[in-house]
Amino acid sequence: MVANVICIKWGTLFGPEYVNRLYSGARRHLSEDVRFFCMTEERGGLHPDVEVLDLPVEPFLAEMDAALAVANRQGAMRKVSLFRPGLIPDLEGPLLGFDLDVVVTGPLDGLLNFAPGKVAMRADWVEARRGRATGHGSVFRFDPALHGWLYEVLAGDAKRQVQKARGSEQRYTSTLAQERGEFAYLPGEEVVSFKHDCLGLPPVNWLKPAKLPEAAKVVCFHGHPKMHEAVEGYSGSWLRACKPTPWLAEHWIDRARDDLGAEWA
Repeated sequence: MVANVICIKWGTLFGPEYVNRLYSGARRHLSEDVRFFCMTEERGGLHPDVEVLDLPVEPFLAEMDAALAVANRQGAMRKVSLFRPGLIPDLEGPLLGFDLDVVVTGPLDGLLNFAPGKVAMRADWVEARRGRATGHGSVFRFDPALHGWLYEVLAGDAKRQVQKARGSEQRYTSTLAQERGEFAYLPGEEVVSFKHDCLGLPPVNWLKPAKLPEAAKVVCFHGHPKMHEAVEGYSGSWLRACKPTPWLAEHWIDRARDDLGAEWA
């Protein structure tokens, strides 16, 4: 058996070390051998075991980008290319997908095998407080053999789907899967937010380092601070300021370097 993991990288916001550290975290925390895929337009610096998928120029890209520009969400739905049917011809089984601004801190087998046959995402922290059922896209599990419609529906009418989702890929993905009765929420205690679940509110965040919840398997760094900011300590805002975070440096940097070597991490 093989565990399949995928991510997407475009632009210059994240360097190749983000991909490599994610790869290291996945292979250290999955019990099966790992096939790790990265869709990108820039292969430089990626670990040789990462299987690179070329970032496509989709036939609906111009229409999609025009609709996204209206919502001021340029590039926000490129991840839909990961759902293209036949993307990985020899793939067997589901894919566990990650954004690059996450850190793996615990076993992933349960997330990979959660709710077989469903599209699985964690509930979005902010949307849930507003009573909305949107999933969060930092961690997602799907089966290309079953869920090609995630690509095909958008490809069939990109403008309408972008407008319906208000420019949000995670809203598009989770809402469409919910409409089809093929959606499940990943356990909230296992997929956590650094700023909502680890970082104390003022003044605690100024006085004590952020804590890693005991059950956390993946920590998501949506918004700020990002990982590199939280490792060193962050003072970008009074609400999200944090002291240096030693457990984050250990999981994200130190263990990856021990695993892959300093050249790759």
